[in-house]
Amino acid sequence: MLVRDAMSTVILTVGPTHTLRQAATLMSARRTGAAVVLDPDSGGIGVLTERDILNSVGLGQNPDTERAHAHTTTDVVFAAPTWSLQEAAQAMTRGGFRHLIVLDRGEVAGIVSVRDIIRCWLPARAPAPAL
Repeated sequence: MLVRDAMSTVILTVGPTHTLRQAATLMSARRTGAAVVLDPDSGGIGVLTERDILNSVGLGQNPDTERAHAHTTTDVVFAAPTWSLQEAAQAMTRGGFRHLIVLDRGEVAGIVSVRDIIRCWLPARAPAPAL
């Protein structure tokens, strides 16, 4: 199975000046653990994760004033849609992260998470037995 089969193509994107609270609110509403941060001025692509927000709050920083750009990972490892899920899982393991932005011809095509990979590798959950 390939990354394109597991990735989500509905991507939450935020700008670098979004506050962490704004990003967290959007992430919570979309039930996602990561947002792609697009910086139109630098042309850069980064990722802001729930862990980044948690770390900031844990340090006592104010989520209403902290901006996404200050907490965005910019040295992102990108996946290709043609990678195998094994390759994606290995990249995540080596890098110690749970999300990969998927690029197709230089454009953001999706995002794949550890949860997406597990969903593909495990058989569908059987319904709970009736009591």
